[in-house]
Amino acid sequence: MLHLIKLSVGTEDVEDLAAWQSRRRAQTGRAFHRTRMTPRRRDELLDGGSIYWVIKGQVRARQRLVDIEAAVDEEGRACNLLILGKELVRTVPRAHRPFQGWRYLAPEDAPMDLDTVAGGESDMPPELAAELHELGLL
Repeated sequence: MLHLIKLSVGTEDVEDLAAWQSRRRAQTGRAFHRTRMTPRRRDELLDGGSIYWVIKGQVRARQRLVDIEAAVDEEGRACNLLILGKELVRTVPRAHRPFQGWRYLAPEDAPMDLDTVAGGESDMPPELAAELHELGLL
């Protein structure tokens, strides 16, 4: 299994990302991210992998990768569609610097799901959970 990490450019928070994807689902019947680069490690990604979303400088959520399809964009260029599962799972917030495109993310480097961390911080504001996690208190 392998994951991807990607900036969610222009997104304010997880709710904003969910709303954007909901609009796309209403238009196309599914949520996807279009990319020009072809993931060479497709089989590993589709073996339980997720895409981790960096929002406002922090990894905040993940989404299961359902499929990767070859496609053509509006200008006739080859591209790929990363087909996304419906559920956005909040993660323990983790700071991440900006980068272009997407990157592979090893499972051991991926942040944990927020609801699986002991202490009930899923009810905390994300900024507080991130700060407590950085201090080693979560």
